[in-house]
This record gives sequence, C-alpha cells and structure tokens, in this order.
Amino acid sequence: MTVLYKSYQSTRANKAQQKLYHPRVVLVGNVGTDQIAREIAAYSSLSSGDVKNVIDNLVTVMTQHLQASQSVTLEGLGSFRLTMNSAGRGVATAEEVNAAQAKLMVRFLPATRQNPDGTTATRSLVTGAKCKRFDRADDGSLPEEPLEPDAGDDSGEDGGL
Repeated sequence: MTVLYKSYQSTRANKAQQKLYHPRVVLVGNVGTDQIAREIAAYSSLSSGDVKNVIDNLVTVMTQHLQASQSVTLEGLGSFRLTMNSAGRGVATAEEVNAAQAKLMVRFLPATRQNPDGTTATRSLVTGAKCKRFDRADDGSLPEEPLEPDAGDDSGEDGGL
C-alpha cells in the first residue's frame, strides 16, 4: 500500500513573498464502519456484527468522556481531546469570554513509539509508510519515497482533526 500525494501551492506567501509548493495527500476512497468491522472480524473470533457493535459503543463512550472535559487515549492508536478555535474572534477582557466565540473541535494525536534503534519517536499510524506522486503513480517514473518521521503538512492548513 502506498500513500499518494500531489503538489499544492499554498495560498499564503512566505516571508519572501513567495507562494511555495508542498506535497498534499490525495484520498482515493473512504472506508466506513461496516468495512472496518468486517476486516477486524477477519483477524479475530468475533463476528462483523459484534465488532460493529463495539465500534458504535466506542463512539458513544468516547463522546461521553470528551464532553466531560476528559481526553481519551487508545493505546496504539492515539489520543483525542476537545479544543476550541476562536479564529480571531477575541475580546478585550477575560470577563467577556464565552463559548459562542469559538468552534468546538476534536483534536487527534497519533500514538508515538520509539524507533527500533531507540532514538526518535515516530507516529505509529505513519511508521513505514511509502509515498508516491499521484500524477506519476502509474508510469513508474518515481520510486516510492519513505515518509519522514513526524513529517507534517507544510501547507499551513490543519489536517482536519
């Protein structure tokens, strides 16, 4: 499996007033809960219905904990927490601050682990990923490239969660 990417020109200029190009992941599909449940069931003694029920209940329980101002950590996957983004809608005094100024969002941070040589912490969901340019994925002109540990999207945009 290979992570596909394309070039993307940032909308904001850097300090030298240049709009630079960055790699951006290309999504080629979406996998839903039913498919994930079937695939997990293939690795276990549970039925896909049992797994789907667990996933549904996981979402319910995580929601309850997040809405109680708690973070949730799933070992091997990562941690989830709620954040507020006021997007420049600040106020002059602390007394004026209220929740209507911000959007409530879920922040996900992938689990980390040490590399086999014990040196650098890497993100578990991207360790070992290989990347290939989307527009050259089938012509063989570019080999797969290893993903740099903890490399992020340099385009300046939030990855979503």
